[in-house]
Amino acid sequence: MSEKAIIAMSGGVDSSVAALLMKNSGYECIGATMKLYTNEDAGVSREKGCCSLSDVEDAKSVAHRLDMLHYVFNFTDKFRECVIDRFVRAYENGQTPNPCIDCNRYLKFDKMLLRMKEIDFDYIVTGHYARIEYDKNTGKYLLKKAVDSTKDQSYVLYMLTQEQLAHIKFPLGAYTKKEIRKIAEENNFVTAHKSDSQDICFVPDGDYASFIERYLGKSFPQGDFVLRDGTVLGNHKGIIYYTLGQRKGLGVSYTKPLFVCEINTETNNVVLGDNADLFTDTLKADNVNIISGEDFSSPVRCKAKIRYKHEEQPATAFVDENGILNVKFDEPQRAVTKGQAVVLYDGDTVLGGGEIM
Repeated sequence: MSEKAIIAMSGGVDSSVAALLMKNSGYECIGATMKLYTNEDAGVSREKGCCSLSDVEDAKSVAHRLDMLHYVFNFTDKFRECVIDRFVRAYENGQTPNPCIDCNRYLKFDKMLLRMKEIDFDYIVTGHYARIEYDKNTGKYLLKKAVDSTKDQSYVLYMLTQEQLAHIKFPLGAYTKKEIRKIAEENNFVTAHKSDSQDICFVPDGDYASFIERYLGKSFPQGDFVLRDGTVLGNHKGIIYYTLGQRKGLGVSYTKPLFVCEINTETNNVVLGDNADLFTDTLKADNVNIISGEDFSSPVRCKAKIRYKHEEQPATAFVDENGILNVKFDEPQRAVTKGQAVVLYDGDTVLGGGEIM
């Protein structure tokens, strides 16, 4: 009997080809599109972002071509609680979150896996660019970078556990994006030339601050731009409008370029300083996940990445007795930002990571 897989189909080209590859590998497949929010709730038009009617129809079209049943799973309540609400709270606390990581953690590889078990299927399949390998020597699953380094998404998957990895397939990990597009074209998928989403799905216009104020139904109070010595330079629009390292859009005049170096939620001040003030060689992170489950209490040499587009850098890391991940870089890094993830690598293998404190 064939193994059975649920293909998480967003209506994009990547998940479309993932479905094809799994079908061609002999799996019994169904397609499932997650309904995560209503676009009107996010204050955008129906045809923007994901979860639009056209996305569902595109996914359904590809599933039909592949002779697969297609379903829509309504996870809007869980998405609001675990992704949107966490996103908003992070900005309220002066942090800059990565909601794609929370979506992976709580929706794609939690709710979907529970649904998989409910219907007695074997795997969840997504269009992520990453690889999963089983190490026979250790009996552990390894999460590894994709072959296409320009599309690698292993950074946003660091939270996966051994139990989850045993039931996940990433069929695109061995392909380049160009190859995936070509496969979609050859199979006449309606998604073949669909552009990739660049923004956070529920904020497709990129205006995070306006979204947060609409979502909460309130405005954030103005406060002071200050230097580290307390000198007031002017007024800011509200702390949710700023992130660490920001230079543009500050609206203050000074004798030299200034950057956001700190967001103080207690005083409602945004602290400005030199670019040099943004560099540090240490960080701490909580919500830690070590993929192998191995003891990390002793320092481990690795490379660490502090944001999605950051090139990982040599570092030493360990988890202390309180479960906090401590990372010390060989060289200072710019704008280590609270709320972002730090992800640890050993070559192409993801060791784990945590949320920067």
